[in-house]
Amino acid sequence: MPGALEGITVIEFAGIGPGPFTGMMLADHGARVIRIDRPGTAERGALKFDASLRNREHVELDLKSDEGRAQVLDLVREADGLIEGFRPGVLERLGLGPDILLGVNPRLVVGRMTGWGQDGPMAHAAGHDINYIALSGALHAYGREGQKPTPPLNAVGDFGGGGMMLAFGMLAGILSAKSTGKGQVIDCAMVDGAALLSTMFYGLHSIGRWVDERGKNILDTGAAYYETFETSDGKFISLGPIEAQFYAELLERLGVAGDPDFAQQNDRAAWPRMKERLTQIFLQKTRDEWCELLEGSDVCFAPVLSLAEAPKHPHNVARGTFIEEAGIVQPAPAPRFSATPAPPVRPPWS
Repeated sequence: MPGALEGITVIEFAGIGPGPFTGMMLADHGARVIRIDRPGTAERGALKFDASLRNREHVELDLKSDEGRAQVLDLVREADGLIEGFRPGVLERLGLGPDILLGVNPRLVVGRMTGWGQDGPMAHAAGHDINYIALSGALHAYGREGQKPTPPLNAVGDFGGGGMMLAFGMLAGILSAKSTGKGQVIDCAMVDGAALLSTMFYGLHSIGRWVDERGKNILDTGAAYYETFETSDGKFISLGPIEAQFYAELLERLGVAGDPDFAQQNDRAAWPRMKERLTQIFLQKTRDEWCELLEGSDVCFAPVLSLAEAPKHPHNVARGTFIEEAGIVQPAPAPRFSATPAPPVRPPWS
């Protein structure tokens, strides 16, 4: 059965991080994604283990040669979209700028992925996820009270604010082109995307409900009940009973209902003592013992699983959240479509 994006063709210039993630999302759901690699890429073999390159067709072209550029333009004539992640101006210097591409195919959607954007004072500077989320204001909020900012891997800039944002932009642009007959250029900057992912926190801050300090708010480990806790076997569990009824159930299951230390759930002054008490309580049992008592209840609980453990958890197994393809354990395509489920995954260079 074809995926939801069957019939859409996208050209992807080789890159790392957010660009390939965009290509993966589109390809996972049935789009034909043709990745243009540098000559010799397949022989080097290292990228065969990059799951984000799954479900592609691969063409190796020298973009600095007339023949390579001509082949790109041939592919573009029949494509709906093109993804590139070069620094601003590189594609133009290759003779493949948006004006040329749209001249060949006026319906084309050109997705340009950068960290800083196509314009602005920092547009031509090098950078990585940590820098983009820093400038967006997001990184300042990640970390514990009294400690320095801690980047959440490169999930917020590269993949959430970058790759996933461009996937949305490409589909929106392609839908527009199908109705208007006109393509366009999408300027997808990771600094913009990381800022957009922080919309709720900017809103709360603007009305005085979010303190502009790490580790002092309800969702940043400031609240005693929205935290991770170590267990007696050195593993960890997570809690998040924000709603009063869920918090009440937690206290009942822990045997501390009516304890004055836990009486005022949202009293910020009480949070340090509450957290100290919860820390001692959770150190009394192993992670598995806490799972037996709390997992599947309404206390908003889950064990903190490692990359090796998560694919084996019964819930993830039941839903098929992870798959193994060509010896690589990896997340399955998401989200899930009822009428047009994602086609079977093909490994890179299959």
